[in-house]
Amino acid sequence: MMQLQSITGFAAKPTYGSQCCTPALLLVEGPVRRRESSGDSFISRTTLKKKGPCTLTKPAHFVLGLCVAVATSCVAAAQDAASIPKVLQITGEYTKPGKAHALHDKTEGAFVQAMSRANSPVHWIGMISLSGQKRALFFTWYDSFEAWEQSDAALGKKAALAAELSRDYIADGEMVYTEDQSVFVYQEEMSLRPAADLAPMRYMDIATYNVRPGHEREWIELVRMVRETYEKAVPEAQWSIYRQLYGGEGGTYLVLTARKSLAEIDRVLKDNNPRFAAALGEDGLKTFSELTAASIASSEHQLFAINPVTSYVPSEWIKSDNFWKRPGGSVSSGKPGAEEKKAEP
Repeated sequence: MMQLQSITGFAAKPTYGSQCCTPALLLVEGPVRRRESSGDSFISRTTLKKKGPCTLTKPAHFVLGLCVAVATSCVAAAQDAASIPKVLQITGEYTKPGKAHALHDKTEGAFVQAMSRANSPVHWIGMISLSGQKRALFFTWYDSFEAWEQSDAALGKKAALAAELSRDYIADGEMVYTEDQSVFVYQEEMSLRPAADLAPMRYMDIATYNVRPGHEREWIELVRMVRETYEKAVPEAQWSIYRQLYGGEGGTYLVLTARKSLAEIDRVLKDNNPRFAAALGEDGLKTFSELTAASIASSEHQLFAINPVTSYVPSEWIKSDNFWKRPGGSVSSGKPGAEEKKAEP
């Protein structure tokens, strides 16, 4: 299971115990200072927390809230703002040389099968990096911190599941050299038309912004300016923004944009950004640049491909789209008690 590393570089899974041109935010394309990278970044690394019987996040792995920025636009199943996940846990796993892809997928898939057999109602989306250091990310989402606690408590009562996950953690540990996790909370007032249905999504743009201490006001004004301009000039623009609450530096925000295909990025570069600049005008672009320089200390943008093999998603997604079909054809109901009912004569 991956614990959130850098929002951009983690993987997600259950922790037993307890979605360049990112979102339409041109902030990604604007004159932003980028943090010099030494291989890892916030998005790629946060507080390390080894998997173990403690938070069923991937159940516990599901990075949270941050799918948050991403989840908001990618993981929500409902169609209104109230349905967007409020808490996102992101887990990141960095694989050892030669252990990525198929080998790591196999150990991660064991978590998926275990949670499926247990009919866990907690879900997560797994992703693999297409940019930056090789890593896997996992987004686990919850409606609230209370819901997270209740899920962990329920899973903690399943002794057989706990034993199985412990064995899976050992096997998965042979594939990765480090992992970490972070928790994010959804920022509704900063988000724009977040995608409510992540089932048809295949890629995730993840942009991380680190706000300068003492310059939160300029950041809020910058986001307001970008949001209002895109809302009017680019009707199809959508993104979710999450603020990091635990697991990293303060003043960190994630902007997530879920995509059905990479062709969408071509359209953003060709059409959306020019339309945004034209809508702002010369004076607006000047203000945009000033606010960007004043409020953003560093930023990082990464691209991930959603991995169905390492994702534990609602049964509705699996039934409606073969992309999510699990090996062996198993489809968990994801409803508490389903396993016990099935066992009754």
